[in-house]
Order: sequence, then C-alpha cells, then structure tokens
Amino acid sequence: MPDVLVRDLDAAVIETLRKRAVENGRSMQAEVRLLISERLGRKAVSDAVVARRIKKALSGRSHSDSAKLLREDRSR
Repeated sequence: MPDVLVRDLDAAVIETLRKRAVENGRSMQAEVRLLISERLGRKAVSDAVVARRIKKALSGRSHSDSAKLLREDRSR
C-alpha cells in the first residue's frame, strides 16, 4: 500500500489528532486513515477487519511460537 507523508503540520493539529486518537483507542496513523477515508466518502476499514483479513491470509500455514523465540533471544 502506498504511503503519504505530510510535512509542516501545525503543532495544534498534531495535538488534536493525538488526543482524538487516544479518545478513540487508535494510533494516530489509524486515526488519520479513518479521517481521510471518511472525508473522501469511502467506507473506512476497522483495525479488527484488517486483523481478520491478515489472519485469514495466513491460515493453514505453519508459524513459529513467537514467545519461545523471544525467550531464546532474551537468554543470550
């Protein structure tokens, strides 16, 4: 998915985005995505929907136990 970089936003705008994201339990990036999608009249996709899509795409594959890998890495 392409990225968009927005430079020189006013500090008050950034603070408003941060507060709004916290209030809605989202990251600032997710909040900005939602705001842009809503403004452009497109249906925003929730984080839960994205997570389900990823889980479905990865189903049926063998995955390592990440907790085990973290323990091994920390014991070095």
